[in-house]
Amino acid sequence: MAPLLLQLALLGVALVAAALILIFIVAFITATKMPSLYRHEEEKFFLNAKGQKETLPSIWDSPTKQLSIVVPSYNEEKRLPVMMDEALGYLEKRQKQDPTFTYEVIVVDDGSKDQTSKVAFKYCQRYGSDKIRVITLVKNRGKGGAVRMVICIFNIFYLKEGVFSSRGEKILMADADGATKFPDVEKLEKGLNDLQPWPDQMAIACGSRAHLEKESIAQRSYFRTLLMYGFHFLVWFLCVKGIRDTQCGFKLLTREAASRTFSSLHIERWAFDVELLYIAQFLKIPIAEIAVNWTEIEGSKLVPFWSWLQMGKDLLFIRLRYLTGAWRLEQTRKMN
Repeated sequence: MAPLLLQLALLGVALVAAALILIFIVAFITATKMPSLYRHEEEKFFLNAKGQKETLPSIWDSPTKQLSIVVPSYNEEKRLPVMMDEALGYLEKRQKQDPTFTYEVIVVDDGSKDQTSKVAFKYCQRYGSDKIRVITLVKNRGKGGAVRMVICIFNIFYLKEGVFSSRGEKILMADADGATKFPDVEKLEKGLNDLQPWPDQMAIACGSRAHLEKESIAQRSYFRTLLMYGFHFLVWFLCVKGIRDTQCGFKLLTREAASRTFSSLHIERWAFDVELLYIAQFLKIPIAEIAVNWTEIEGSKLVPFWSWLQMGKDLLFIRLRYLTGAWRLEQTRKMN
């Protein structure tokens, strides 16, 4: 009996080892190169308040604003005005109190099928294109793409599109639904300053809803609560330690931290926040998690079950692909 149990145990170990090796191989083979930052010709410009084309700036240029706010938007014509009215009311009041304070809001329309760009452009006409800029992507690239397009260029592509085209010393990611109260940016700014990022100029302050977790659990089904805890465990086990809420869309980065992290992002959909923070921790960029006011907004998009599975796979592959060298920190190589 004992020899049989030993044989079964060895067989089990061998199967687990084989499965792990197979996962490593699949992760390496299926790893994609850095997402292309290719811009369609129309994405290289924005329209000023007079409707004339102007060339977008670059994250590699010297900053000319204190704060850039990147708002990735997809089919947000109904909810965007509420967020913009609150944000601009706060920003304009702050500028009146402190004339040295400068800002810009970059709305990145991630290939919307509604009138998101037209709604955003009305604010450009009202406040001027030095304060409000609208970038309209030709096709949907996901939240990470939209943000990236602004920093590097806030979806990773529409997010990147906004980040890559920003002019601020500090860059704020803010969701178009306005779920986070905009004045909480001051909490993030204080958290960023408390990290004392200088002289290397790199630090990140993440808005967090972790303090609201008990309340949110009471409103969720048992199944969705189980998925949430499973996701949090995988984030902690595979990628990011010490950050309870990686998915809050309210994040503030110094310009240098934004360029270093967004330049190396591969994930363009739901899990891009996790990769962003994984890269930051790998580069030893200090991160502060700051509790913010957050409200469930009508029309918020629930994450479908298949997306939870995709996120789980992405978390595993983030770790394995960096571990095997299939993915590299491109910006680190570029700057060294």
